[in-house]
Amino acid sequence: MIQINATVKNSTGLHARPAVKLVNLCKTYKSKITLKVGNNFCNAKSIFNLLQCCIKSGETVTICAEGEDEAEAAQNVAALIDTLEE
Repeated sequence: MIQINATVKNSTGLHARPAVKLVNLCKTYKSKITLKVGNNFCNAKSIFNLLQCCIKSGETVTICAEGEDEAEAAQNVAALIDTLEE
């Protein structure tokens, strides 16, 4: 399992549009991808689960990826979170 931290820079956090981009990226990987924010965990391949985490701007997200493509998945998810915009 690989864990990488990323900070949400999007001024409105991970609302619907950026969350869809994130979920679509995560679904391209075979690895299980989980996001941890504070004490909350969410499945990064589920739009409903991701939106329930209410991830806000400035929060640090820990990306946990486990599986055959975990390194690539974690790095690309972190890069997307760092660059997400409206």
